[in-house]
Amino acid sequence: MSNRTRHQALRFIMLLGLVSLMADVTYESARSLIGPYLAVLGASAALVGAIGGIGELIGYSLRPFFGYLADRLRRPWILTILGYAMSVLAVPMLALTRAWPIAAILILIERLGKAVRTPARDTMLSYAASEVGPGKGFGLHEALDQIGAVGGPLLMALILQSTGRYELAFGVLLIPAALTLLILIAARLLYPAPHRLELSPIDPEAVIPRGIARPHFRQYLAFVAFSVAGLVHFQLLSYHLKRTALLPDPAIPALFAAAMLVDAVAGLLFGVLYDRLGLRVLLTIPAFSAAAAPLVFSGHPAPLLLGMMLWGAVIGGQETIMRAAIPSLVALEERGTAYGLFNGIYGLAWFLGSAAMGVIYELSTGGVILLAIVLELIALGVFFRMVRGSPGPRAV
Repeated sequence: MSNRTRHQALRFIMLLGLVSLMADVTYESARSLIGPYLAVLGASAALVGAIGGIGELIGYSLRPFFGYLADRLRRPWILTILGYAMSVLAVPMLALTRAWPIAAILILIERLGKAVRTPARDTMLSYAASEVGPGKGFGLHEALDQIGAVGGPLLMALILQSTGRYELAFGVLLIPAALTLLILIAARLLYPAPHRLELSPIDPEAVIPRGIARPHFRQYLAFVAFSVAGLVHFQLLSYHLKRTALLPDPAIPALFAAAMLVDAVAGLLFGVLYDRLGLRVLLTIPAFSAAAAPLVFSGHPAPLLLGMMLWGAVIGGQETIMRAAIPSLVALEERGTAYGLFNGIYGLAWFLGSAAMGVIYELSTGGVILLAIVLELIALGVFFRMVRGSPGPRAV
């Protein structure tokens, strides 16, 4: 690999990272305000919950289809640009809404945009990441992404604290929305064929045959499902913190922001380790998740803080090395489909795990902790079975 190729790949990752940063400023800011804004527009709590649930269902369940479409079309830029445009343009339009049904439609369009773009974008990112190291490439992208996820909601809090005007807060988001599309178009003009960034010589013995249903990839998806399902959702944890009054209300979003900062740093560190050690680094995700569960429900601030730092590290690992591992498990021509399936399984597991923990929480927090640990232990068992049957250095 030449230094010029590596430099181009790194620049492409930076551009996609900046796109994600600005996009996260746009829609993560909006997501932090959606609940109260819908209430202001007259929506009930049941409607708010339903809109949120349907939005996440759309955002995840359609990704396998759009991943397959990305592979069939072989033109990932079309889906990437279309998806980002849908998401970032729907958000500022919330400033013009005066009725909750219109706001709900815009929210669902934003989530649909995420489903459209994510598999195609991750496929393009994997081409460039292969030249700088899959872990480092996805880790850098995740770090930039999280800067937007943290900064956007803080900006919204400042605007609301100063003016109390939701329409102004949403209107300001037109600026990062425009920057998202400008950077994306610049990336498209500079890199019209991102698959050419993956220029490393291929070892004939390492070529992965076609067949998205290969046992190793199926086992990997099972590992992802159990690992993701076993992570305590922050919505449940924040509910617990409010119910027990362990922390004052303003400290709860601050705790989340701190975890997101850990997410960004951990993503980079996990990425570097993945490039050196391979798939075995994935073991840290269920291990950290299982350790976090009893800590976040401990009822004491110090263990809670430690548990949230582990929780943030798990999110960083999920967003970085879980994505980075996919090219080593599937054929080049099937990466879009693979990323779509990965995202679909991720979303379904997240939903089922969170729903089960919510039901069990009403009976016992100890039951939530037990469920989390059991699911992560199953994930570890699936992982060991996968690597035992996976030939080559990539597996160990």
